[in-house]
Amino acid sequence: MNYEQARFNMIEQQIRPWEVLDNQILSLLAVVKREDFAPLAHKSLAFVDMEIPLPPHSNPSQCMLAPKIEARILQDLNVQKHEKVLEIGTGSGYMAALLGHRAQQVISLEIEPTLAQSARENLQKAGVFNVEVLQLDGSSLMTAGAAEKAGVQGPFDVILLSGSVAEIPSAFLALLKIGGRLSAIVGEEPMMRATLITRSGEQAFSTTEAWDTVAPRLQNFPEPSKFSF
Repeated sequence: MNYEQARFNMIEQQIRPWEVLDNQILSLLAVVKREDFAPLAHKSLAFVDMEIPLPPHSNPSQCMLAPKIEARILQDLNVQKHEKVLEIGTGSGYMAALLGHRAQQVISLEIEPTLAQSARENLQKAGVFNVEVLQLDGSSLMTAGAAEKAGVQGPFDVILLSGSVAEIPSAFLALLKIGGRLSAIVGEEPMMRATLITRSGEQAFSTTEAWDTVAPRLQNFPEPSKFSF
């Protein structure tokens, strides 16, 4: 397989048409080798417009998101070289690698021990050394003070939930610096919204719901009640 041609086609045929036009992002996607983060059994699918399942396959929500989704989120977040990033849901480490190229420091949390170790190895092989992968359930940070107790030292300029949630926990907003941004895919199937929240003051936040998509759930985040009266 000609990986370079496949990468070029991914960028030109999937990602540009999805309004990812930032040349720095497009150049980064050409440099970070997505196939090196895909499971060996699915390496040939690394550039296809689909989610790629990740071993150990104990949970179907463990996957690499489609390339155009990751690229659009990265563009929305507009990460800067001096910024500190928190990612919830490391997966294969590919998004963490992209963030690492853009930021000063990235802390990425992964609930599945096998995936956390695999992501560390992938990042090391890719020469990305400013990303720290912690084996930790991101939903455990939803209570006040939990992040500090878990060794996750905020505040952060950028927080990315690499998966979908029913709603964004307020504890994550409290971990944002003023001027910081949080990205998450919010809602329920069949339609979710890519949501970007910016902290403009101590208690002031602005929200943009830029585009529609669907993504697997992050594990252990609360779902809305199904009861009705």
